[in-house]
Amino acid sequence: MSVSGPSERGAGSVVGSTAVEPSSVYRLTNTLQRYAWGSPTVIPELLGTEPDGGPVAEMWLGAHPLAPSMAHGPATEAGSAPVDLASLLRSSPDALLGRAVVEGYGPRLPYLLKVLAADKPLSLQVHPHPHVARAGYRRENLAGVPLDAPSRNYKDDQHKPEMILALTPFEGLCGFRRPARTLALLDGLAGEHVARMRATLRASPDAAGVRAAFEVALAARESDCRADIAETVGSVRSRIAAGRSTSRGDQTLLDLAEAFPGDPGALVSLMLNRVSLEPGEAVFLGAGEVHAYLSGVGVEVMASSDNVLRAGLTAKRVDVDELLSCASYASSPPQRPVLRAEPGGLTAYRAPVAEFSLLFGAVSGHALVTHGGPRVVLCLEGRLTLSGALGSLVTLERGESAFVPHDVGHVALDGHGQVVVAYVP
Repeated sequence: MSVSGPSERGAGSVVGSTAVEPSSVYRLTNTLQRYAWGSPTVIPELLGTEPDGGPVAEMWLGAHPLAPSMAHGPATEAGSAPVDLASLLRSSPDALLGRAVVEGYGPRLPYLLKVLAADKPLSLQVHPHPHVARAGYRRENLAGVPLDAPSRNYKDDQHKPEMILALTPFEGLCGFRRPARTLALLDGLAGEHVARMRATLRASPDAAGVRAAFEVALAARESDCRADIAETVGSVRSRIAAGRSTSRGDQTLLDLAEAFPGDPGALVSLMLNRVSLEPGEAVFLGAGEVHAYLSGVGVEVMASSDNVLRAGLTAKRVDVDELLSCASYASSPPQRPVLRAEPGGLTAYRAPVAEFSLLFGAVSGHALVTHGGPRVVLCLEGRLTLSGALGSLVTLERGESAFVPHDVGHVALDGHGQVVVAYVP
């Protein structure tokens, strides 16, 4: 399986006046994103390609305009160029997406599926609510900010709730801890900023206090805070050496301070829930939830958006004020999706949003995908054949993927392997 790079995204990508014939399954080639935190080996090994030594952070499977997958189907088998998936969907939306999806979201795929491989921590971030995304996108367009400008916050007008499903042990920070737990971690630490965070939370141990303490930590970015953070890091090391540390929060701070020296995002980590996922476990992140992925490999599904507001732990654009206006300050554990057994041994992962759900699991012989609408299928291990009412449709091996249109109907998976299927519930 070949994977298109950014320079290949537009090649032969516009469907002409004659719509591509529906009722077919389309093989996909997908775009790789080479962010600095990515693993140099995981995604190339999934695709059966030789690693080139550079980081490969994500593979995007979908129709987001910044990096649509390329669709190969009956119209391209005779030698014509592949079609970008976004254009393909616009050519025959009712057949390919289904009337319900078109009425709800227009002639577009409402979700984006990714393979994510993190060797290093990702940025401290939130995703905007729908009205914020629409207003921000319009505001930046009117200001003439190019879509690819580093100063741009909003790449599209969509919100970005997301769900991460672990394929390996996966670590992250998701949502704020209870104020009492944060105060216990801050207790006894040296440094001006953690002292102010501690005083703020003690005065107001509620959502308002969480926001105020969060603002204190992020405000450190406005000054030369390296020495102050180093003092805090030293006191954490002393606490661990003395055997007085009982939380992974301390080690998280040390790891982040080493990866991003002088970044106040390390202080923020003491306020956030540490989450560990085993393979097959998942967590849902709604709009406004402060989070940062730390390490691991997973399959991520989200509303089709690339809107990310960052506050630290990154070399990318940081906009603290915009993030603060979008963040949620309620203290609660991360939300887990609802799981349901499906025919043939697959499991459905249902998040509390309308744009996406996942099927995931091992196929041993035969399994069914009874959900309609537009589906993206990715074979993670083994070899699987997709069949419909008219017989065999396509065979996928490790790393290969396909788009299954709505009007293909229910499909069966035959063979042996591990699979993930994204669909609109």
